[in-house]
Amino acid sequence: MLNALLITGTDTEAGKTVLTTTLAAYWQKYYPQRSWGIMKPIQSGIGDREWYQQLFALEQSAEEITPLYFQAPLAPPIAAARENRQVDLAVVWQTLSELRSRRDFVLIEALGGLGSPITDELTVADLAGKWRLPTVLVVPVRLGAIAQAVANVALARQTRVNLKGIVLNCIQSYSDAEIADWTPPDLIQSLTNTPVLGCLPYLDNLNDLDKLAQVASNLDLETLQLSYRRD
Repeated sequence: MLNALLITGTDTEAGKTVLTTTLAAYWQKYYPQRSWGIMKPIQSGIGDREWYQQLFALEQSAEEITPLYFQAPLAPPIAAARENRQVDLAVVWQTLSELRSRRDFVLIEALGGLGSPITDELTVADLAGKWRLPTVLVVPVRLGAIAQAVANVALARQTRVNLKGIVLNCIQSYSDAEIADWTPPDLIQSLTNTPVLGCLPYLDNLNDLDKLAQVASNLDLETLQLSYRRD
């Protein structure tokens, strides 16, 4: 059973928050006896931290959810420079380590895409590899998604990311034919040698936690080692 899972994407607005929220809803519904937490390690501007605080009754302080918070909605090294601050990853690592020690499971939503800068020298992929975080890549369903998947998996391999799988995400309401044409799972798996764990439908209401939990249960959570045997 995994103790933590990093959720990253091909780029901004790929669907990281959708998948993170969906998995959190699943965990909350089916394993209420087990403790879990959410982290958005670095955030620039108002966004995901506030969303998770609103949606879930998290027994976490704002600093435990987001150890590094910058005001400007820009890449962290740029946002930090505007405030005459540094991107102190030691603070992030310490907070994550403490949270993992106290919780059965921690969902970690990365910023931007796998290639997004965290510092002047490091990307999300670099950090995922260095910290050995089991990772899922969210690929948005659209024309060009196959190439994005191939390029991002190549980056993950280069930086030694422990990539557990790919989740496709419908950023709009598409027909089955469009989904099959733009993101054929068999082809993506063949080209990347990475399992496609499922496809999230377009979700226009992320407040319906029961529905989100059901959607998550349709993913291949066994491959992610996110499922306990339910009696």
